[in-house]
Amino acid sequence: MDASTSSSKEGTPEIVFFDIETNVPNRAGQRFWVLEFGAIVVCPQKLVELESYSTLIRPGDLSAVALRSGRSDGITRETVANAPLFKEVSDKIFSILNGRVWAGHNIRRFDCIRIKEAFAEIGRPAPTPVGIIDSLGVLTDKFGRRAGNMKMATLASYFKLGQQKHRSLEDVRMNLEVLKNCATVLFLEASLPSLLNGNCRGSSTITTRSRSNGKSLCREETSRKSPPTALIGYQRAVPYASRGSLEKMTEKVKNLLCRAQGNQPLNTILKHSHSLLR
Repeated sequence: MDASTSSSKEGTPEIVFFDIETNVPNRAGQRFWVLEFGAIVVCPQKLVELESYSTLIRPGDLSAVALRSGRSDGITRETVANAPLFKEVSDKIFSILNGRVWAGHNIRRFDCIRIKEAFAEIGRPAPTPVGIIDSLGVLTDKFGRRAGNMKMATLASYFKLGQQKHRSLEDVRMNLEVLKNCATVLFLEASLPSLLNGNCRGSSTITTRSRSNGKSLCREETSRKSPPTALIGYQRAVPYASRGSLEKMTEKVKNLLCRAQGNQPLNTILKHSHSLLR
């Protein structure tokens, strides 16, 4: 049974986590070109990957792409020189996105806009979502800044999920794992506060940022997908003495849940974790 048949029978739209990579305009009048698209289709009941798709995309202006990338796996002019144009892969991208819930990190301010621009340029209607889950906004609201800034790389490092590749398919899979981990922590906080507090020592609260005379003491790198400035000053007290103790307790309880509830522990976790994915 394919993904579309399964979705229609269950009556619930699937979630598609997607990400695009683009050039970085470095002079006046230069535009964004989509250089890579990657997506995974996820069953909302089980959070399992049903389908995946990724493709490099050759821009209309190759000179807009850097000859060298500052990232180890970065996209260069040579990487996309022989890739298909956007219009050649637009049917597949449309079928992946249209009529599903769109999910991704900072997609409202960046990826959604670039997708609409790319479809407009080839003269065809853009795909339409039935809902949008922007993990930047969701996690800022529900999880706070306990992990530091709200970049995907920082959140992945906090949960020891590896280094962000800045390639579309790898990044969307990391995005899903970050959400799962955040949901687990929120579930534990709501369900086991006395147990968690009993394993913590030292100060009852820590904060993720320090300020002096109204100025931040830490420096933050900026990029095209960095959180908006309005989010930078957000602070939230964290009721744990150290991240290590929380990670150990999280792992123990996750293992207990897995043994107790069979093959779908995360389905239950997400159901009771402050409606994280609403």
